[in-house]
Amino acid sequence: MQKTIKDPYRFSRLMYILEAAFEYFISLLVIGAYIAKVATAIGLSDSVTGILTSFVSLGLGFQCIAIFLADKTPVKRWVSLLHVINQLSFALVYFVPFFKIPQSVKIALFMVLLLMGHILNNIVNSPKTKWFMDLVDDRKRGSFTATKEIVSLMGAMVFTFSVSAIIDRMEAKGDIYGSFLFCGIGIFVLMMLHTATLLLSKEKKTPPAKKIKASSAIGELLGNKRLMRSILLITLWNVASHVTTPFLGTYQIKELGFHMVFISLLTVLYSVSRALISKPLGRYADRTSFVNMLSICYLFMAAAFAVNMFTVPENGKLLFSIHYLLYALGSAGITSGEINLVYESVDHEHRMGALALKSTVSGLAGFAASLAVSPLVDSIQENGNRFLGMQVYAQQVLSAITLLITLGILIYINTVMRKK
Repeated sequence: MQKTIKDPYRFSRLMYILEAAFEYFISLLVIGAYIAKVATAIGLSDSVTGILTSFVSLGLGFQCIAIFLADKTPVKRWVSLLHVINQLSFALVYFVPFFKIPQSVKIALFMVLLLMGHILNNIVNSPKTKWFMDLVDDRKRGSFTATKEIVSLMGAMVFTFSVSAIIDRMEAKGDIYGSFLFCGIGIFVLMMLHTATLLLSKEKKTPPAKKIKASSAIGELLGNKRLMRSILLITLWNVASHVTTPFLGTYQIKELGFHMVFISLLTVLYSVSRALISKPLGRYADRTSFVNMLSICYLFMAAAFAVNMFTVPENGKLLFSIHYLLYALGSAGITSGEINLVYESVDHEHRMGALALKSTVSGLAGFAASLAVSPLVDSIQENGNRFLGMQVYAQQVLSAITLLITLGILIYINTVMRKK
């Protein structure tokens, strides 16, 4: 008789799925239209709000610190502590409008809290990802990451609809500050649940790693041509996406005039669409390759931004919904595809460093892209939404730029990456 061997990490993998969901809920409240509401309340312009939204990408640049923490094992204790501080920073962002301080100080505090939250979140991202992904069978990584995303997306549908309905109701009563209080307390509660999943999870015991100088580790990673090709691909996409997406939050609530409930319905559309295709994409990647899967995802993204080039207030609800649907289909495999592409490029002991290097390079490039197009946004808006003699909104022009870069990515992945 065969003895059934108990899997000691099964419960921890379940906690990882829940951890990812709670972290995703928190992240939704500090991006897009939600954070644009707070930014508008304290008097920030669309271009500055776009730059602040791209703090998500700037924060990625600090993942390089993980390379210097590669030997700081076990990681559970310090990862959990830094996560608590990062999520407390996000919660405090919603309390900034209440502070009786000069506007300039209020804006500075808002920026510091938002940036600190993203920085700390990214410092722990690589070691936390390695911690949990080490508990997953390498042959099932695509399928597992798809399952994890589906749970987050399904939960996000209920979460965002509920939060958006409350925000709209409070705003209709003229109590926008009450909605900020609700969101701040909500993040604090989510932080407690998120921390519980970390504390209840096991960390796989690994032999003490041979101490390697950070400079040597970085040099070895930079000399890995396969990894460098993967990082270039990921960086190009981060640049393409950060040309446009950080500026879509204000576009939805101002020019397109969407209410928060409609924005939450878009999130439902996004979640359902992404969930339906996420598992098939993960299985397809496990059977063929993550390069093949990413090629399909970037094709969806090209179509998404092609549609967004024609999105204006007159057709906003229809075309932006189509854009968001296509964006969801593309997003279904990009995050897991990028992680697994990096995992395939290095051996086990260099995975944390490789993930950190990937995030650092692509994150800084994405933030630089947002900074670069910010003057263009100001220029178009100051000229009465005119560009090269045409009546267009800034986000339409940005979508055209993203489309061109994405087409370049498709050429690169189907020539250089597929050939190698």
